[in-house]
Amino acid sequence: MKTVSIYTDGACSGNPGPGGWGAILIYKGVERVLSGGEKMTTNNRMELTGVISALQALKEPCVVELWSDSKYVIDALEKGWAVSWRAKGWRKADKKPALNPDLWETLLNLTEKHEMHYHWVKGHGENEYNNRCDALAVQEREKFA
Repeated sequence: MKTVSIYTDGACSGNPGPGGWGAILIYKGVERVLSGGEKMTTNNRMELTGVISALQALKEPCVVELWSDSKYVIDALEKGWAVSWRAKGWRKADKKPALNPDLWETLLNLTEKHEMHYHWVKGHGENEYNNRCDALAVQEREKFA
């Protein structure tokens, strides 16, 4: 399988408010840049949408190295929380409803097609690609502000 590195980020002004997301896919040194936004959304929805959009861009099963500064996304996938939420009818361990079940359902279906490896990166830190994704997300968000 091909190994693809994916970097994603989401941004929102107000929560909810106008939001944007950015993603960079890298395969053998070639980059594909994706971005988008919504007029009324939340930061977590934009984080999820960035990952979903990047995975939807893959045309075949891949080894995916996913990099994100979202603990919400990385922890829920890496620690199996989202799979557990789905198994419990989109309820968390505390019996409260899991947020964004529509996006989590789509994301879980996509991750099942690939060999996923998760990496959390500090936001606004030293990671060039995360910083570029942040800039893309902010640029998209500003279109709705």
